[in-house]
Amino acid sequence: MKKRLPQIFFILGGLFLLTLFFLPLWRITLLAPQYPNGVDMYIFINKIGGSEPGTLQNINILNHYIGMKPIEPDSIPELKILPIVVLVFSGLALIFAFINNKYLFAFWVVLFIIACMIGLYDFYLWEYDYGHNLSDDAPMKFEGESFQPPLIGNKDIINFIAKSWPHWGGYMAMISIFLTATATYLKFKTNETTE
Repeated sequence: MKKRLPQIFFILGGLFLLTLFFLPLWRITLLAPQYPNGVDMYIFINKIGGSEPGTLQNINILNHYIGMKPIEPDSIPELKILPIVVLVFSGLALIFAFINNKYLFAFWVVLFIIACMIGLYDFYLWEYDYGHNLSDDAPMKFEGESFQPPLIGNKDIINFIAKSWPHWGGYMAMISIFLTATATYLKFKTNETTE
């Protein structure tokens, strides 16, 4: 059983990634006096939504006043690419677990961490674009003001507090990294004791 533990952990790591298809990866919350309970926007790997059916529409109305372009999920290519990326990584995790090779384990973990870092950087660029490229025809203008939400954390934006944090899907991805990294460590350690 102990010898099979790395394989089991690696399989679980791959399966945990599949939860990203129904759990939100990220949450951005806007708090303001007129929205004391906050407006929550959830970012999935294949869609963007909110806690209420009209959340995205309300956010786009707010964004219109400051000249921010509307958030249109159909025009965001990442929402079409990410499901494929997740399926590939999940499938590779299962295949590599079956092959049961420590170098393939390590390759997957490193590649997945790099993919996550690229994803975070892409998310930052996405936020930067929406927060800085404002229309000159905006009903309200604020000189020198940036409307970019934080990548991670809280930020005051005019009379709003913007909160940006991983959500359930993001934590599942972190658990996947933890499981597969642990599997890799155990695999290398097991091979050392048997050599």
